[in-house]
Amino acid sequence: MKNPISRRAFLQAATAAGALTFTSPLGHATRLTWSQATTGGSGNLLLLQLAGGNDGLATVIPFGDDALHAARPKLGRKKSEVLALDTYRGLNPELVGLRKAFDAGELAIVEGCGYADPNRSHFKSMEIWQTADHRGRSSGDGWIGRLSDTAWKDAADVNRVINVGEKQPYSLASKSHPSASFVIPEGYRWIDTEGEIADYDKKTGGEVGGTLGALRRVLDDARASSKAVRQAVGGYRPKAVYPTGDLGDALRSAAALFNGSIGTRIVSVVMGGFDTHNDERSRHDRQMRDLDAALTAFREDLAGTEAGKRTVTMAFSEFGRRVAENGSDGTDHGTAGPMFVMGASVKGGLYGKHPSLTKLDDGDLVYTTDFRSVYATVAAAQFDVRRDFLGHDYGTLPLL
Repeated sequence: MKNPISRRAFLQAATAAGALTFTSPLGHATRLTWSQATTGGSGNLLLLQLAGGNDGLATVIPFGDDALHAARPKLGRKKSEVLALDTYRGLNPELVGLRKAFDAGELAIVEGCGYADPNRSHFKSMEIWQTADHRGRSSGDGWIGRLSDTAWKDAADVNRVINVGEKQPYSLASKSHPSASFVIPEGYRWIDTEGEIADYDKKTGGEVGGTLGALRRVLDDARASSKAVRQAVGGYRPKAVYPTGDLGDALRSAAALFNGSIGTRIVSVVMGGFDTHNDERSRHDRQMRDLDAALTAFREDLAGTEAGKRTVTMAFSEFGRRVAENGSDGTDHGTAGPMFVMGASVKGGLYGKHPSLTKLDDGDLVYTTDFRSVYATVAAAQFDVRRDFLGHDYGTLPLL
């Protein structure tokens, strides 16, 4: 009896969501193909998304600008209230660990990051950041997916790009380089349809060639992948104490994966809670405190290790906040904001230009640095890809 599952039907089903997906209650991963990569540089990337629209003016605070205090009589901060970097700007007072990284020359702050014709919708702007394209998802794969296609071509490995969190960002989407995703490493186990395959074997007289045979091989590789991840994270003994909570747990897992010799090169993590329309001072300070504690532990944990020498952290948000505070002691959706790039190989300091607080676009900052130039900088330095891999040359910055 011939196998009634056509190759075309299988591929259409597999690519409907970007790749064939197997799920478990705590995590999921996508279709696997395994091949030894001979390209892609030697660096690693921790991609940290600050979801909700982080207030850049409350993160890197231009305390020396009178326009800040005029626009934010309640939320603006004086020099004595910040971790001053120079006579104009300073870090949020909760970012003590990041200030130490800056002083050590391992933190680059890129100011005014954004794009032309900004969109103030969380969803659309995040799509633009995640695809590096104004068209968003309709443009195709995510920017990390495009990086993977360029850096590793046909050498796909599901453990190379991993998301730690409940929802995998679209930036990782790739038709040819699927990635793994889990919330809790211990729960990263593959639930497959082996029983269904056995039943089908009986119905077809044991003929499992072609597509069905390929599916069985995928399942075998899937088990090996999940086992490797669980062993890497479960046996890891960090050198630093991570804070309790989702972000601390995620960054501990990231450190374990980078140190685990299982081929992981990119780890994506999302930290939510930055949509501060009201009561911003206390809410945003709490976010900054949690962010600083987790990133500081991650930096201390990797310090002096081979993984630490190779790993760069890049933090971004889909947009900043409006310059003026609102009537609820918060701020509304805005545009440009700072990006952080941290690591032992980083040339720390200030990059780009701080946007003007007086020459505004309908009350919003006008971006001074295209965020894609930061992507291109990291991609070139860490993964040895051409800086125009996004389809256009956005230039690079001398921070790596």
